[in-house]
Amino acid sequence: MKKDIIIAVPRGRIIEESEKILNKTSFAPDPLLFDSKTRKLTFESKKKNIKYIKVRAFDVCTFVAFGAAQIGIAGDDIIQEFSYSEVYAPLKLNIGHCRLSVAAPLKLINKEDPSTWSNIRIATKYPNLSKKFFASKSIQVETIKLNGSMELAPSLSMCRRIVDLVSSGKTLKENGLKEVEKIIDVESKLIINRSAYKTETKKIESIINEIENII
Repeated sequence: MKKDIIIAVPRGRIIEESEKILNKTSFAPDPLLFDSKTRKLTFESKKKNIKYIKVRAFDVCTFVAFGAAQIGIAGDDIIQEFSYSEVYAPLKLNIGHCRLSVAAPLKLINKEDPSTWSNIRIATKYPNLSKKFFASKSIQVETIKLNGSMELAPSLSMCRRIVDLVSSGKTLKENGLKEVEKIIDVESKLIINRSAYKTETKKIESIINEIENII
């Protein structure tokens, strides 16, 4: 019995960009995948042996790492935050461009030099990336794990700084915050489960090659 290849697609900010790529493939998904109103999580494609699942962006790497999906679309932020040994990212998709940055209230930035930081507290969705970044600068950091609304934390005295994704910077500005320093540039990539690649090399390579020819 032939095993299906499952592709994990993230909900949220890059789904429209993902749609433009996937709809051009021979394994284009059921259009319902891109319907924000549907509660459905699994979807057929134009090919019988390729299926899709729609999951939270932050969970794509985990689904792929543990073999629930063989392929996924994930940003550098998530790939590096989890750093699963079972996941590798062979293809940049040229979508989902943004950056992971440190941000702080304007009042704080105007009166403090980041080079003097030695022990700080931040709110973030990315504790591992944050700790690694600040450790490289010999700065001790305490992280408060939040899954959203990071911009509220400084104004409510939870902490004085945050680490979050930044695109236009509009959300930061509207909440009285400003970028202090970039941690990494972020771009979405095609990710693969290493074990699945060994057992389904031809199938997975054909998917990679077809997407590569589109982008």
